[in-house]
Amino acid sequence: MKVACIGGGPGGLFFATLLKRNRPGAEVVVFERNRPDDTFGFGVVFSDATLDAIDAADPVLSEALEKHGRHWNDIEVRVHGARERVGGMGMAAVVRKTLLSLLQERARAEGVEMRFQYEVKEPGELDEFDLVVVCDGANSRFRQLFAVDFAPTEDVASAKFIWFGTTYMFDGLTFVHQDGPHGVFAAHAYPISDSLSTFIVETDAASWSAAGLDTFDPATPPGASDEKTKAYLEELFRDQIDGHELVGNNSRWSNFATRRAGSWRCGNWVLLGDAAHTAHFSVGSGTKMAMEDAVALAEAMSASPYSVPGALEIYEERRRPKVDRIQNSARPSLSWWEHFGSYVRSLDDPVQFAFHFLSRSIPRGKLAVRDTAYVEHVDGWWQSHNGAPPLRTPFQGGPFRLRSRRVAADDDVLIGSDGSEIPMVPFSGQPTPAGVWIDAPATEEGLPLALDQIRESAQAGTPLIGVRGGTTLTRVLLAEEARFKYGVPAAVVGPYDDDAATTLLLSGRADLVASDTGGAE
Repeated sequence: MKVACIGGGPGGLFFATLLKRNRPGAEVVVFERNRPDDTFGFGVVFSDATLDAIDAADPVLSEALEKHGRHWNDIEVRVHGARERVGGMGMAAVVRKTLLSLLQERARAEGVEMRFQYEVKEPGELDEFDLVVVCDGANSRFRQLFAVDFAPTEDVASAKFIWFGTTYMFDGLTFVHQDGPHGVFAAHAYPISDSLSTFIVETDAASWSAAGLDTFDPATPPGASDEKTKAYLEELFRDQIDGHELVGNNSRWSNFATRRAGSWRCGNWVLLGDAAHTAHFSVGSGTKMAMEDAVALAEAMSASPYSVPGALEIYEERRRPKVDRIQNSARPSLSWWEHFGSYVRSLDDPVQFAFHFLSRSIPRGKLAVRDTAYVEHVDGWWQSHNGAPPLRTPFQGGPFRLRSRRVAADDDVLIGSDGSEIPMVPFSGQPTPAGVWIDAPATEEGLPLALDQIRESAQAGTPLIGVRGGTTLTRVLLAEEARFKYGVPAAVVGPYDDDAATTLLLSGRADLVASDTGGAE
Protein backbone atom coordinates (compact mmCIF):
# COMPACT_ATOMS: atom_id res chain seq x y z
CA MET A 1 0.00 0.00 0.00
CA LYS A 2 1.23 3.49 -0.87
CA VAL A 3 0.01 6.49 1.14
CA ALA A 4 0.78 10.18 0.55
CA CYS A 5 0.26 12.99 3.07
CA ILE A 6 0.23 16.48 1.59
CA GLY A 7 1.44 18.64 4.47
CA GLY A 8 3.94 17.96 7.22
CA GLY A 9 2.08 19.55 10.13
CA PRO A 10 1.20 17.69 13.34
CA GLY A 11 -1.87 16.01 11.84
CA GLY A 12 -0.13 14.66 8.77
CA LEU A 13 2.97 13.52 10.65
CA PHE A 14 0.92 11.83 13.37
CA PHE A 15 -1.26 9.95 10.89
CA ALA A 16 1.76 8.86 8.86
CA THR A 17 3.40 7.51 12.02
CA LEU A 18 0.32 5.64 13.21
CA LEU A 19 -0.39 4.09 9.82
CA LYS A 20 3.22 3.00 9.30
CA ARG A 21 3.25 1.47 12.78
CA ASN A 22 0.07 -0.47 12.01
CA ARG A 23 1.23 -1.44 8.53
CA PRO A 24 5.00 -1.74 8.50
CA GLY A 25 4.99 -2.88 4.90
CA ALA A 26 3.20 0.21 3.62
CA GLU A 27 5.05 2.98 1.83
CA VAL A 28 4.11 6.26 3.54
CA VAL A 29 5.39 9.57 2.17
CA VAL A 30 4.89 13.04 3.66
CA PHE A 31 5.24 15.93 1.21
CA GLU A 32 6.02 19.26 2.89
CA ARG A 33 6.79 22.41 0.91
CA ASN A 34 8.74 24.05 3.77
CA ARG A 35 11.99 23.06 5.43
CA PRO A 36 11.95 20.73 8.48
CA ASP A 37 12.45 23.55 10.99
CA ASP A 38 10.16 26.10 9.33
CA THR A 39 7.00 26.89 11.22
CA PHE A 40 4.60 29.81 11.42
CA GLY A 41 2.97 30.67 14.72
CA PHE A 42 4.36 30.09 18.19
CA GLY A 43 2.79 27.65 20.61
CA VAL A 44 -0.02 25.13 20.72
CA VAL A 45 -2.21 24.75 23.80
CA PHE A 46 -4.17 21.75 25.03
CA SER A 47 -6.67 21.06 27.77
CA ASP A 48 -5.77 18.23 30.15
CA ALA A 49 -9.22 16.78 29.67
CA THR A 50 -8.94 16.39 25.89
CA LEU A 51 -5.78 14.32 25.36
CA ASP A 52 -7.08 10.81 26.05
CA ALA A 53 -7.59 9.73 22.44
CA ILE A 54 -4.19 11.07 21.35
CA ASP A 55 -2.41 9.51 24.35
CA ALA A 56 -4.00 6.12 23.72
CA ALA A 57 -2.59 6.12 20.19
CA ASP A 58 0.86 7.50 21.08
CA PRO A 59 1.98 9.48 24.14
CA VAL A 60 4.26 11.70 22.04
CA LEU A 61 2.16 14.80 22.77
CA SER A 62 2.01 14.24 26.54
CA GLU A 63 5.74 13.60 26.57
CA ALA A 64 6.34 16.83 24.68
CA LEU A 65 4.17 18.78 27.10
CA GLU A 66 5.76 17.17 30.15
CA LYS A 67 9.39 17.56 29.05
CA HIS A 68 9.30 20.75 27.02
CA GLY A 69 6.02 22.55 27.76
CA ARG A 70 4.41 24.64 30.46
CA HIS A 71 1.40 23.60 32.55
CA TRP A 72 -1.11 25.66 34.55
CA ASN A 73 -4.47 25.37 36.29
CA ASP A 74 -5.70 28.98 36.42
CA ILE A 75 -7.16 31.31 33.84
CA GLU A 76 -6.73 35.02 34.50
CA VAL A 77 -8.91 37.82 33.09
CA ARG A 78 -7.48 41.34 33.18
CA VAL A 79 -9.82 44.28 32.67
CA HIS A 80 -10.37 47.77 34.10
CA GLY A 81 -7.12 47.56 36.06
CA ALA A 82 -8.19 44.42 37.94
CA ARG A 83 -7.37 40.73 37.67
CA GLU A 84 -9.87 37.91 38.15
CA ARG A 85 -8.69 34.29 38.38
CA VAL A 86 -10.50 30.97 38.15
CA GLY A 87 -8.84 27.60 38.77
CA GLY A 88 -9.42 24.02 37.79
CA MET A 89 -8.80 24.62 34.10
CA GLY A 90 -5.81 22.28 33.64
CA MET A 91 -4.03 23.27 30.43
CA ALA A 92 -0.56 22.98 28.92
CA ALA A 93 1.29 24.44 25.94
CA VAL A 94 4.47 23.75 24.00
CA VAL A 95 6.43 25.50 21.26
CA ARG A 96 5.02 24.40 17.91
CA LYS A 97 8.49 23.88 16.45
CA THR A 98 9.40 21.57 19.34
CA LEU A 99 6.29 19.47 18.82
CA LEU A 100 6.96 19.25 15.08
CA SER A 101 10.54 18.13 15.70
CA LEU A 102 9.39 15.35 18.02
CA LEU A 103 6.72 14.21 15.57
CA GLN A 104 9.29 14.17 12.76
CA GLU A 105 11.56 11.99 14.91
CA ARG A 106 8.66 9.60 15.64
CA ALA A 107 7.76 9.38 11.95
CA ARG A 108 11.38 8.82 10.89
CA ALA A 109 11.80 6.05 13.47
CA GLU A 110 8.78 4.22 12.05
CA GLY A 111 10.12 4.43 8.51
CA VAL A 112 8.00 7.27 7.13
CA GLU A 113 9.62 9.01 4.17
CA MET A 114 9.55 12.79 4.51
CA ARG A 115 10.20 14.97 1.48
CA PHE A 116 10.76 18.54 2.62
CA GLN A 117 10.84 21.55 0.29
CA TYR A 118 8.67 19.55 -2.08
CA GLU A 119 5.40 21.02 -3.26
CA VAL A 120 2.89 18.78 -4.99
CA LYS A 121 1.70 20.90 -7.87
CA GLU A 122 -0.85 18.66 -9.60
CA PRO A 123 -3.05 15.80 -8.36
CA GLY A 124 -1.72 13.61 -11.17
CA GLU A 125 1.65 13.46 -9.45
CA LEU A 126 0.08 11.21 -6.84
CA ASP A 127 -1.83 8.80 -9.10
CA GLU A 128 0.36 5.90 -7.97
CA PHE A 129 -0.77 6.27 -4.34
CA ASP A 130 -3.63 4.23 -2.92
CA LEU A 131 -4.54 6.93 -0.39
CA VAL A 132 -3.88 10.68 -0.42
CA VAL A 133 -4.39 12.58 2.83
CA VAL A 134 -4.89 16.32 2.32
CA CYS A 135 -3.57 18.01 5.46
CA ASP A 136 -2.15 21.22 4.01
CA GLY A 137 -3.92 23.61 6.36
CA ALA A 138 -6.85 25.99 6.47
CA ASN A 139 -5.98 27.49 3.07
CA SER A 140 -5.73 24.08 1.46
CA ARG A 141 -5.12 24.30 -2.28
CA PHE A 142 -6.30 20.77 -2.93
CA ARG A 143 -9.57 21.30 -1.07
CA GLN A 144 -10.25 24.04 -3.61
CA LEU A 145 -9.06 21.98 -6.59
CA PHE A 146 -11.67 19.34 -5.69
CA ALA A 147 -14.25 21.89 -4.55
CA VAL A 148 -17.07 20.16 -6.44
CA ASP A 149 -16.55 17.01 -4.37
CA PHE A 150 -15.44 18.48 -1.05
CA ALA A 151 -18.00 21.34 -1.18
CA PRO A 152 -16.04 23.68 1.13
CA THR A 153 -17.69 26.60 2.91
CA GLU A 154 -16.36 29.33 5.16
CA ASP A 155 -17.87 31.77 7.64
CA VAL A 156 -15.55 34.74 8.11
CA ALA A 157 -15.68 36.53 11.47
CA SER A 158 -15.80 40.31 11.65
CA ALA A 159 -13.08 40.58 14.32
CA LYS A 160 -9.46 41.06 13.33
CA PHE A 161 -6.66 39.04 14.92
CA ILE A 162 -2.87 38.83 14.75
CA TRP A 163 -0.45 36.28 16.24
CA PHE A 164 2.70 37.35 18.08
CA GLY A 165 4.94 36.00 20.78
CA THR A 166 6.37 37.96 23.70
CA THR A 167 9.37 37.59 25.98
CA TYR A 168 7.12 38.50 28.93
CA MET A 169 6.34 35.33 30.84
CA PHE A 170 2.65 34.87 31.62
CA ASP A 171 2.04 32.22 34.28
CA GLY A 172 -1.00 30.70 32.61
CA LEU A 173 -3.74 31.40 30.09
CA THR A 174 -4.42 35.13 30.43
CA PHE A 175 -6.95 37.33 28.67
CA VAL A 176 -5.96 40.99 28.66
CA HIS A 177 -8.53 43.62 27.65
CA GLN A 178 -7.01 47.00 26.90
CA ASP A 179 -9.04 50.10 26.10
CA GLY A 180 -6.82 52.41 24.05
CA PRO A 181 -7.10 55.70 22.17
CA HIS A 182 -8.55 54.02 19.08
CA GLY A 183 -10.75 51.32 20.63
CA VAL A 184 -10.60 48.11 22.62
CA PHE A 185 -7.93 45.49 21.96
CA ALA A 186 -7.65 42.13 23.70
CA ALA A 187 -4.87 39.58 23.97
CA HIS A 188 -5.00 35.81 24.49
CA ALA A 189 -1.66 34.98 26.10
CA TYR A 190 -0.06 31.88 27.55
CA PRO A 191 3.48 30.58 28.23
CA ILE A 192 4.95 28.05 25.80
CA SER A 193 8.51 27.73 27.13
CA ASP A 194 10.79 29.18 29.79
CA SER A 195 11.44 32.27 27.69
CA LEU A 196 8.45 32.88 25.42
CA SER A 197 4.67 33.35 25.58
CA THR A 198 2.13 33.30 22.79
CA PHE A 199 0.36 36.67 22.41
CA ILE A 200 -2.68 36.73 20.09
CA VAL A 201 -4.41 40.10 19.77
CA GLU A 202 -8.00 40.70 18.60
CA THR A 203 -9.94 43.86 17.88
CA ASP A 204 -12.86 45.04 15.80
CA ALA A 205 -12.45 46.42 12.29
CA ALA A 206 -13.29 49.99 13.34
CA SER A 207 -10.60 50.10 16.05
CA TRP A 208 -8.10 48.42 13.72
CA SER A 209 -8.71 51.01 11.03
CA ALA A 210 -8.78 53.97 13.44
CA ALA A 211 -5.37 52.92 14.76
CA GLY A 212 -3.98 52.98 11.22
CA LEU A 213 -3.18 49.28 11.28
CA ASP A 214 -4.75 48.61 7.89
CA THR A 215 -1.73 49.66 5.84
CA PHE A 216 0.23 46.37 5.71
CA ASP A 217 0.32 44.98 2.16
CA PRO A 218 -1.24 41.49 2.28
CA ALA A 219 0.62 40.62 -0.92
CA THR A 220 3.90 40.66 1.03
CA PRO A 221 5.48 37.17 0.73
CA PRO A 222 5.06 34.84 3.73
CA GLY A 223 7.57 35.35 6.51
CA ALA A 224 7.55 39.13 6.91
CA SER A 225 5.68 40.51 9.93
CA ASP A 226 3.66 43.70 10.29
CA GLU A 227 6.21 45.90 12.08
CA LYS A 228 3.88 48.90 12.41
CA THR A 229 1.35 46.80 14.28
CA LYS A 230 4.11 45.29 16.42
CA ALA A 231 5.25 48.74 17.57
CA TYR A 232 1.66 49.91 18.19
CA LEU A 233 0.76 46.89 20.31
CA GLU A 234 4.01 46.99 22.27
CA GLU A 235 3.11 50.51 23.35
CA LEU A 236 -0.59 49.77 23.94
CA PHE A 237 0.13 46.73 26.15
CA ARG A 238 3.35 48.11 27.66
CA ASP A 239 2.13 47.98 31.27
CA GLN A 240 0.59 44.54 30.81
CA ILE A 241 3.85 43.00 29.56
CA ASP A 242 6.21 45.11 31.70
CA GLY A 243 7.75 46.75 28.66
CA HIS A 244 8.82 43.48 27.05
CA GLU A 245 8.98 43.22 23.28
CA LEU A 246 6.65 41.34 20.97
CA VAL A 247 8.16 38.71 18.69
CA GLY A 248 6.96 38.39 15.11
CA ASN A 249 6.76 35.28 12.94
CA ASN A 250 4.75 35.88 9.78
CA SER A 251 2.59 38.05 12.05
CA ARG A 252 -0.10 39.83 10.08
CA TRP A 253 -3.75 40.70 10.61
CA SER A 254 -6.47 38.32 9.48
CA ASN A 255 -10.11 37.44 10.03
CA PHE A 256 -10.79 34.02 11.48
CA ALA A 257 -12.70 31.76 9.09
CA THR A 258 -14.71 28.81 10.34
CA ARG A 259 -14.27 26.26 7.56
CA ARG A 260 -16.38 23.23 6.83
CA ALA A 261 -16.58 20.72 4.00
CA GLY A 262 -19.73 19.07 2.69
CA SER A 263 -17.71 15.88 2.29
CA TRP A 264 -14.26 14.94 3.54
CA ARG A 265 -13.85 12.32 0.77
CA CYS A 266 -13.16 12.43 -2.95
CA GLY A 267 -12.26 9.03 -4.35
CA ASN A 268 -9.10 7.97 -2.54
CA TRP A 269 -8.40 11.54 -1.38
CA VAL A 270 -9.43 12.61 2.13
CA LEU A 271 -9.27 15.81 4.19
CA LEU A 272 -7.69 15.99 7.64
CA GLY A 273 -7.20 18.78 10.18
CA ASP A 274 -7.65 22.42 9.21
CA ALA A 275 -8.11 21.41 5.58
CA ALA A 276 -11.40 19.80 6.64
CA HIS A 277 -12.51 22.05 9.50
CA THR A 278 -11.52 24.91 11.77
CA ALA A 279 -12.79 26.06 15.17
CA HIS A 280 -11.97 29.36 16.84
CA PHE A 281 -8.74 29.30 18.83
CA SER A 282 -10.45 30.67 21.95
CA VAL A 283 -12.02 27.27 22.71
CA GLY A 284 -9.61 24.73 21.35
CA SER A 285 -6.52 23.85 19.43
CA GLY A 286 -6.54 23.13 15.73
CA THR A 287 -3.48 20.98 16.37
CA LYS A 288 -5.41 18.84 18.86
CA MET A 289 -8.28 18.42 16.40
CA ALA A 290 -5.89 17.47 13.60
CA MET A 291 -4.14 14.87 15.76
CA GLU A 292 -7.51 13.44 16.81
CA ASP A 293 -8.43 13.24 13.12
CA ALA A 294 -5.19 11.31 12.57
CA VAL A 295 -6.14 8.80 15.27
CA ALA A 296 -9.63 8.38 13.80
CA LEU A 297 -8.33 7.90 10.25
CA ALA A 298 -5.72 5.37 11.37
CA GLU A 299 -8.38 3.44 13.29
CA ALA A 300 -10.66 3.48 10.26
CA MET A 301 -7.88 2.11 8.07
CA SER A 302 -7.50 -0.76 10.54
CA ALA A 303 -11.27 -1.34 10.62
CA SER A 304 -11.38 -1.62 6.82
CA PRO A 305 -7.92 -2.90 5.86
CA TYR A 306 -8.81 -4.00 2.31
CA SER A 307 -10.97 -1.10 1.16
CA VAL A 308 -9.79 2.51 1.16
CA PRO A 309 -13.26 3.88 0.26
CA GLY A 310 -14.74 1.83 3.09
CA ALA A 311 -12.14 3.13 5.53
CA LEU A 312 -12.74 6.73 4.50
CA GLU A 313 -16.47 6.28 4.98
CA ILE A 314 -15.91 4.92 8.47
CA TYR A 315 -13.53 7.80 9.26
CA GLU A 316 -16.00 10.49 8.29
CA GLU A 317 -19.00 8.79 9.89
CA ARG A 318 -17.21 8.43 13.23
CA ARG A 319 -15.23 11.65 13.32
CA ARG A 320 -17.52 14.26 11.75
CA PRO A 321 -20.13 14.33 14.57
CA LYS A 322 -17.38 15.05 17.11
CA VAL A 323 -15.97 17.84 14.96
CA ASP A 324 -19.45 19.28 14.45
CA ARG A 325 -19.94 19.45 18.21
CA ILE A 326 -16.63 21.29 18.65
CA GLN A 327 -17.46 23.76 15.89
CA ASN A 328 -20.95 24.37 17.26
CA SER A 329 -19.61 24.94 20.77
CA ALA A 330 -17.00 27.32 19.39
CA ARG A 331 -19.57 29.63 17.81
CA PRO A 332 -20.73 31.35 21.05
CA SER A 333 -17.11 32.00 21.99
CA LEU A 334 -16.30 33.39 18.55
CA SER A 335 -19.41 35.58 18.77
CA TRP A 336 -18.22 36.87 22.15
CA TRP A 337 -14.96 38.02 20.56
CA GLU A 338 -16.86 39.74 17.77
CA HIS A 339 -18.65 41.85 20.41
CA PHE A 340 -16.09 42.06 23.21
CA GLY A 341 -15.53 45.82 22.80
CA SER A 342 -19.12 46.54 23.76
CA TYR A 343 -18.82 44.19 26.74
CA VAL A 344 -15.71 45.99 28.00
CA ARG A 345 -17.53 49.32 27.77
CA SER A 346 -20.84 48.08 29.21
CA LEU A 347 -19.64 45.86 32.06
CA ASP A 348 -17.57 48.18 34.22
CA ASP A 349 -17.28 45.80 37.18
CA PRO A 350 -14.36 43.38 36.66
CA VAL A 351 -16.13 40.60 38.58
CA GLN A 352 -19.16 40.59 36.31
CA PHE A 353 -17.10 41.12 33.17
CA ALA A 354 -14.87 38.13 33.95
CA PHE A 355 -17.89 35.95 34.71
CA HIS A 356 -19.58 37.12 31.51
CA PHE A 357 -16.46 36.09 29.61
CA LEU A 358 -16.00 32.71 31.27
CA SER A 359 -19.68 31.79 31.06
CA ARG A 360 -19.79 32.29 27.29
CA SER A 361 -19.01 28.57 27.11
CA ILE A 362 -19.04 27.27 30.72
CA PRO A 363 -22.19 27.73 32.88
CA ARG A 364 -22.02 28.55 36.57
CA GLY A 365 -22.54 24.97 37.73
CA LYS A 366 -19.58 23.63 35.77
CA LEU A 367 -17.42 26.53 36.88
CA ALA A 368 -18.31 25.65 40.48
CA VAL A 369 -17.10 22.08 39.94
CA ARG A 370 -13.76 23.41 38.69
CA ASP A 371 -13.34 26.17 41.26
CA THR A 372 -15.91 26.42 44.05
CA ALA A 373 -14.19 29.42 45.64
CA TYR A 374 -14.39 31.40 42.41
CA VAL A 375 -18.14 30.88 42.04
CA GLU A 376 -18.65 31.76 45.71
CA HIS A 377 -16.71 34.95 44.99
CA VAL A 378 -19.07 35.81 42.11
CA ASP A 379 -22.16 34.88 44.12
CA GLY A 380 -20.93 37.07 46.98
CA TRP A 381 -20.43 39.96 44.59
CA TRP A 382 -24.05 39.70 43.43
CA GLN A 383 -25.34 39.32 46.98
CA SER A 384 -23.45 42.42 48.13
CA HIS A 385 -25.00 44.48 45.35
CA ASN A 386 -28.53 43.08 45.46
CA GLY A 387 -29.08 41.64 48.94
CA ALA A 388 -30.36 38.29 47.64
CA PRO A 389 -29.31 35.37 45.40
CA PRO A 390 -29.85 35.99 41.66
CA LEU A 391 -33.11 34.09 41.18
CA ARG A 392 -34.63 35.66 44.33
CA THR A 393 -33.53 39.21 43.63
CA PRO A 394 -36.46 41.63 43.17
CA PHE A 395 -36.86 43.24 39.75
CA GLN A 396 -37.66 46.88 39.13
CA GLY A 397 -38.01 48.18 35.59
CA GLY A 398 -40.12 51.16 34.59
CA PRO A 399 -43.55 50.73 36.16
CA PHE A 400 -43.01 47.03 36.81
CA ARG A 401 -42.06 45.37 40.09
CA LEU A 402 -41.54 41.63 40.62
CA ARG A 403 -40.47 39.77 43.73
CA SER A 404 -37.91 37.58 41.91
CA ARG A 405 -36.18 37.12 38.53
CA ARG A 406 -37.72 33.75 37.62
CA VAL A 407 -40.98 34.27 35.75
CA ALA A 408 -43.54 32.32 33.77
CA ALA A 409 -44.22 33.41 30.19
CA ASP A 410 -47.40 33.48 28.15
CA ASP A 411 -48.21 35.18 24.88
CA ASP A 412 -49.55 38.29 26.56
CA VAL A 413 -47.98 38.30 30.02
CA LEU A 414 -44.97 37.57 32.21
CA ILE A 415 -46.02 36.27 35.63
CA GLY A 416 -43.86 36.65 38.73
CA SER A 417 -43.68 34.23 41.63
CA ASP A 418 -46.08 36.37 43.67
CA GLY A 419 -48.64 36.56 40.85
CA SER A 420 -47.58 40.03 39.71
CA GLU A 421 -47.88 40.47 35.96
CA ILE A 422 -46.09 42.36 33.21
CA PRO A 423 -48.31 42.73 30.12
CA MET A 424 -46.54 41.80 26.86
CA VAL A 425 -47.43 42.61 23.26
CA PRO A 426 -45.88 41.58 19.93
CA PHE A 427 -43.51 44.03 18.27
CA SER A 428 -45.25 46.82 16.39
CA GLY A 429 -42.79 49.69 16.48
CA GLN A 430 -45.37 51.83 18.25
CA PRO A 431 -45.21 53.27 21.80
CA THR A 432 -46.77 50.96 24.39
CA PRO A 433 -46.83 50.82 28.19
CA ALA A 434 -46.43 47.04 27.96
CA GLY A 435 -43.35 44.95 27.38
CA VAL A 436 -42.59 44.04 23.76
CA TRP A 437 -41.92 40.56 22.42
CA ILE A 438 -39.08 40.18 19.94
CA ASP A 439 -38.88 36.83 18.16
CA ALA A 440 -35.27 35.69 17.89
CA PRO A 441 -34.27 34.22 14.53
CA ALA A 442 -33.30 30.59 14.02
CA THR A 443 -29.95 31.63 12.54
CA GLU A 444 -27.64 34.60 12.88
CA GLU A 445 -28.47 35.64 9.33
CA GLY A 446 -31.85 36.78 10.64
CA LEU A 447 -30.41 39.01 13.38
CA PRO A 448 -30.41 42.36 11.49
CA LEU A 449 -34.22 42.48 11.34
CA ALA A 450 -34.57 41.55 15.02
CA LEU A 451 -31.90 44.11 15.99
CA ASP A 452 -33.85 46.77 14.12
CA GLN A 453 -36.92 45.79 16.13
CA ILE A 454 -34.93 46.15 19.36
CA ARG A 455 -33.85 49.64 18.29
CA GLU A 456 -37.35 50.73 17.29
CA SER A 457 -38.84 49.38 20.51
CA ALA A 458 -36.23 51.15 22.62
CA GLN A 459 -36.75 54.41 20.75
CA ALA A 460 -40.51 54.07 21.25
CA GLY A 461 -39.92 53.95 25.01
CA THR A 462 -40.84 50.34 25.78
CA PRO A 463 -40.11 49.56 29.46
CA LEU A 464 -39.12 45.90 28.84
CA ILE A 465 -38.05 43.75 25.92
CA GLY A 466 -38.84 40.05 25.95
CA VAL A 467 -36.89 37.70 23.68
CA ARG A 468 -38.28 34.30 22.75
CA GLY A 469 -37.74 31.61 20.11
CA GLY A 470 -34.55 31.33 18.09
CA THR A 471 -31.43 29.75 19.55
CA THR A 472 -29.50 30.17 22.78
CA LEU A 473 -27.05 32.44 20.96
CA THR A 474 -29.54 34.60 19.05
CA ARG A 475 -31.67 35.13 22.17
CA VAL A 476 -28.64 36.25 24.17
CA LEU A 477 -27.37 38.59 21.45
CA LEU A 478 -30.76 40.33 21.29
CA ALA A 479 -31.09 40.60 25.07
CA GLU A 480 -27.58 42.07 25.29
CA GLU A 481 -28.40 44.56 22.57
CA ALA A 482 -31.39 45.77 24.58
CA ARG A 483 -29.51 45.94 27.88
CA PHE A 484 -26.06 47.17 26.83
CA LYS A 485 -26.81 49.43 23.88
CA TYR A 486 -30.17 50.89 24.87
CA GLY A 487 -30.38 50.34 28.63
CA VAL A 488 -33.74 48.55 28.36
CA PRO A 489 -34.33 45.59 30.72
CA ALA A 490 -34.57 42.24 28.97
CA ALA A 491 -36.41 39.00 29.67
CA VAL A 492 -35.40 35.80 27.87
CA VAL A 493 -37.55 32.73 27.35
CA GLY A 494 -35.93 29.38 26.61
CA PRO A 495 -35.15 25.89 27.93
CA TYR A 496 -33.38 27.26 31.01
CA ASP A 497 -32.96 25.30 34.21
CA ASP A 498 -32.02 27.14 37.40
CA ASP A 499 -28.30 26.93 36.68
CA ALA A 500 -28.69 28.40 33.20
CA ALA A 501 -31.03 31.09 34.52
CA THR A 502 -28.60 32.02 37.30
CA THR A 503 -25.76 32.18 34.77
CA LEU A 504 -27.75 34.60 32.59
CA LEU A 505 -28.45 36.89 35.53
CA LEU A 506 -24.97 36.85 37.07
CA SER A 507 -23.36 37.58 33.71
CA GLY A 508 -25.63 40.53 32.96
CA ARG A 509 -27.14 38.92 29.87
CA ALA A 510 -30.72 39.19 31.14
CA ASP A 511 -32.88 40.73 33.87
CA LEU A 512 -35.64 38.12 33.90
CA VAL A 513 -35.62 34.47 32.83
CA ALA A 514 -38.52 32.18 31.93
CA SER A 515 -38.41 28.55 30.90
CA ASP A 516 -40.35 27.38 27.88
CA THR A 517 -42.59 25.37 30.18
CA GLY A 518 -43.33 28.25 32.56
CA GLY A 519 -43.27 27.59 36.29
CA ALA A 520 -42.42 30.77 38.17
CA GLU A 521 -40.22 30.41 41.22
